Amino acid sequence: MDESTGRPSLAKLLLHRGIYFLEEVNTPEQIDSLEHFPVRDSDVFLVTYPKSGTAWTQQILCSIYHEGHLNKTENIATVDRMPWIEYNIRKVDIDQMPSPRLLTTHLPHYLVPKGLKNKKAKIIYVTRNPKDNMVSYYHYGNMIRESIEEPTVMLEEHFENYCTGKVVGGSWFDHVKGWHSHKGDFNILFLHYEDMMKDLRGAVLKISSFVGKDLDDQTVDAIVEQATFKNMKNDPLANYEYVGPEATKPPKKINFLRKGTIGDWKNVMTVAQNEKFDKIFQEKMKDVPIKFIWDINEN
Repeated sequence: MDESTGRPSLAKLLLHRGIYFLEEVNTPEQIDSLEHFPVRDSDVFLVTYPKSGTAWTQQILCSIYHEGHLNKTENIATVDRMPWIEYNIRKVDIDQMPSPRLLTTHLPHYLVPKGLKNKKAKIIYVTRNPKDNMVSYYHYGNMIRESIEEPTVMLEEHFENYCTGKVVGGSWFDHVKGWHSHKGDFNILFLHYEDMMKDLRGAVLKISSFVGKDLDDQTVDAIVEQATFKNMKNDPLANYEYVGPEATKPPKKINFLRKGTIGDWKNVMTVAQNEKFDKIFQEKMKDVPIKFIWDINEN
């Protein structure tokens, strides 16, 4: 733990049940206890692999469920309205949250609360093409490291760690493949980051329909406007300008949202890295019927 900020270090990872967590935030006992987390029928869980549109979808859900969030009459950050069940570093009292609760997790399918398998609580799973995800994760990790005055990592190191799953959240391939292959076990809506980028209004309508919210056109328009990348980047309640236990501020202000685009991997990855990644992707995802969009101009 960095004593000057109270923020967890990114240097030490905890490997437990095939997934890497933060050693200074998680323990094996705490992770295992989440399987017995009491799920309410009205709960809505957002599940993502890190850097796959989590904050974006949180913003949409909070705007759908909380009028005070949409019209900005309430000064409550999305991270507090939709706390992580495994990374609840801001110590939100989840048990005392009124129903319906909005909750967030990066957990794989086999570590989430068992109560989700009764198919009453709802899950929204958002995935993102792994090349852009890898690049976004790289920039995000170094941004956090700089804010807590830890050494940054080179792209080559992050690339190898990402491809082997040695990052917080484990393997992107295993996470996406696992959730997709077990979708029949849950009441789940699958969304793609890239589809949301191309048709945000359509995504809002899909989400609102899935959670049983009948919204008028004016409300949908307002939600879409508030969830645009430009507006979110300028909204400190959505942009996580400070991420730390009990809102402890790091030495430097950070911006959680960076570019929010499709195809940025082309500006970062080398030809060799791209070729290696394609081989890994084809090997690991060959039996998964998911089509990803790799460029902003793809249909």
